[in-house]
Amino acid sequence: MRDSTRRALERSAELTRENRFVEAVEIAEAAFQTADYDEHREIEEWLIAHATDFTRDPADDDKGE
Repeated sequence: MRDSTRRALERSAELTRENRFVEAVEIAEAAFQTADYDEHREIEEWLIAHATDFTRDPADDDKGE
């Protein structure tokens, strides 16, 4: 997966945790639209492996967890 795609997904997760859903979807959607077939598979695997990145408490980010 390209670094730019990974960073976009990480930013989308951060925005989701901050309840900024519209911005999160816009960023993730742009990454999806530019991905080729192989990268879509990598994105799918990344999303499965990092599902809790989208749901953990933002306060935990300040603790370094």
